[in-house]
Amino acid sequence: MAEPVSCDDPGETALERGRVHGAYAYEVQRVGEGQDRYRADFSWSPYRDVDDAQGSGVALARLHRAAQGFDAPTRQPRPLIASMWSDVHAAVEAAIAERPAVARMLVGRDWRAEIPQATANLDGAQPLWTHGDWHPTNLLWTGHEVTGVLDFGLADRTTAAFDIATAIERTMIDWVALRDGGPANARTDQLTALLDGYQSVRALSATDKRLVVELLPLVHVGYELSEIDYFLSVADDERAEEAYHDWLGGHLRWWASGEGAAFVARVRRALGT
Repeated sequence: MAEPVSCDDPGETALERGRVHGAYAYEVQRVGEGQDRYRADFSWSPYRDVDDAQGSGVALARLHRAAQGFDAPTRQPRPLIASMWSDVHAAVEAAIAERPAVARMLVGRDWRAEIPQATANLDGAQPLWTHGDWHPTNLLWTGHEVTGVLDFGLADRTTAAFDIATAIERTMIDWVALRDGGPANARTDQLTALLDGYQSVRALSATDKRLVVELLPLVHVGYELSEIDYFLSVADDERAEEAYHDWLGGHLRWWASGEGAAFVARVRRALGT
């Protein structure tokens, strides 16, 4: 996790330097333990093998256990944040209300027809600060054990099931191949290994298991809307359109497809529900 590490002046931390000098530090950390074995991989790449997937699940459970009791409020809307939503269209409506650039982009569009609806029932969800972007390129490794966790930039107050669903969504489906008309290449062996690793440390309640399944189509929505806002803020309209059509709409269309439904059923079986 990012720490207030001293920069150059004795005793001056990165955060203090930013406040005093106006300098910007994205994330400053002590040197992590382990190897950055996935550093050259695309963020949505699968694990190298089932042992890495299981080790990732173990580490995610340990992170969630460590986060219990940290009770900071939910973060305010900003570019590049992974917020939790229980209703896709409600998330878009909130983005229109809170993000002027997104509102301008969607003026005159029938976005409700372009973006499939999906909902989840958050009753019983236990609030928890979560990582928000759990995939192997954000982890340091010693063998198959995760010994360091990077990039808490998307962290927010959500619930454990949100992070688990994110970990599945990020690595078990080949979104780039799907965008290009190819297969999903679903990694069901790694799915089972990740969930087994997680539950070897932190058991999931019936509510947690239900929420993992229901949140699968939704975990990418808050982030993608914030990414669209980011691209618009840097005048990259082409990438904003790509994010809207391919990554926001495209992901939701796949989850609503027969192939997506079959994968969700596989997740249910892996969770024993």
